[in-house]
Amino acid sequence: MKIICDTHVHSDNSFDGESSVAEICESAVKKGINTVIVTDHMEAPEIRLGDKSVYGNACKSIAQSVSDVEKYSEKYKDELRLLKGMELGEPMHMPKLTKKALEIADFDFILASVHNLKDEEDFYYLEYNENNVDSLLKRYFDELLDTAQNAEFDSLAHLTYPLRYIYERTDIRPDMNKYSGVIDEIFKALIKRDKALEVNTSGLFELIGTTLPDINLVKRFKELGGKYVTVGSDSHNAEDLGKGVEKGIELIKTCGFKYYTVFCKREPKYVEIWY
Repeated sequence: MKIICDTHVHSDNSFDGESSVAEICESAVKKGINTVIVTDHMEAPEIRLGDKSVYGNACKSIAQSVSDVEKYSEKYKDELRLLKGMELGEPMHMPKLTKKALEIADFDFILASVHNLKDEEDFYYLEYNENNVDSLLKRYFDELLDTAQNAEFDSLAHLTYPLRYIYERTDIRPDMNKYSGVIDEIFKALIKRDKALEVNTSGLFELIGTTLPDINLVKRFKELGGKYVTVGSDSHNAEDLGKGVEKGIELIKTCGFKYYTVFCKREPKYVEIWY
């Protein structure tokens, strides 16, 4: 049986989301997507700013996201499994605020991410050149390792996130072998703690042209003993819901996985790959 689950989806309760949860549900039903986890943004350090944050009040936004999911999960219960998630950004920057974020609701799924180094802007806003790329990537992977070893979450999002923008804005193509040691340590931490690695399909439709992380890194995760892999579109509108997810599932099968993973009530559930 063909089962498609998109575990990384943003609604208009994210500052950069465009579609309502209702519109996402309608799109899922039309596309034959079985499970959607709404993972709206929660950049944990932003909690301290409250209503003064340029991204809006993080706690209010996530509470509304959860409320919307609860409402529409009942409405669409015969057609779609809709689950409560959160993309928890920078969980190690301010642990007390991260704890507060995790207490907002009884989540099904926590997707951890690092969008910016501590006290710096999101990688989206940075300028890249031959003199800073290596330093930025080293610091980024060190933060990811800290997250993998110590944060509370279920799956680690878009491992190679900065490459999106490095590829988009420069001719620099970093040699990822330089970071293989720390990436192995990240994978080992995920495996030891029974955490998942996300295969984020958004990069397939950007200049980088690969999933985040790419097939070589997913294979390495499997070689080291990785068990859990989630697949997410990172969609920010209903039109892109599920985009690339089937390709992501094909990729993980190529890497040796027989199943991909969906979390429900923070517990991993295997979904058999039908190909």
